[in-house]
Amino acid sequence: MTTQRTPVPEPGAQPSPSPAPETESTTVRTPRTARSWLRDHSELGVGALLLALGVLVLTDALTMDVDITQRGPVGPKTVPVVVGIGLLLVAVLLTVDVLRGGRGQAETGEDVDLGEPADWRTVLLLSGVFLGSAVLIDPLGFPAAGALLFWGAAYALGSRRVDRDPLIAAVLSLATYALFDKLLGVPLPGGPLMGVL
Repeated sequence: MTTQRTPVPEPGAQPSPSPAPETESTTVRTPRTARSWLRDHSELGVGALLLALGVLVLTDALTMDVDITQRGPVGPKTVPVVVGIGLLLVAVLLTVDVLRGGRGQAETGEDVDLGEPADWRTVLLLSGVFLGSAVLIDPLGFPAAGALLFWGAAYALGSRRVDRDPLIAAVLSLATYALFDKLLGVPLPGGPLMGVL
């Protein structure tokens, strides 16, 4: 009768690895849930928001009641239609890019210390300036309320040049008023100052 002997390893030799038991699949993959897929493609939310804004802007622009003979070929509808089409185009391109594997890049260019608290003073100042100009636009008119908006925003963001900032704000406000009211035909309230000028 013959017996089978197991080989004895030589001294200093490393033992050979035992063969792995054969299974159907050696790697276990966890199933992807809809939640993890949405987390990986979160930029689709930005695409959906841009799509909704584009539809809203186009709907408002196309339902605007404007007589073309009074306004000429470039009227109040032109800019909103161009902006709405641009929003829809960007939404479609962003969605296609995300579905093809595109990812947004992390912020690397700015010196932002995420450990610092938020600057709530600036946020509150800007909000107050914006709301104040929205309230004052009817009684003062757009040129005066716009000048206060531009000057207040510059002050809230740190500019303290009282010799220069009010003048720049007034020029910007008057230029914006002239562009929209006179050239594009979008009526803006002039206020009591426009009767003097």
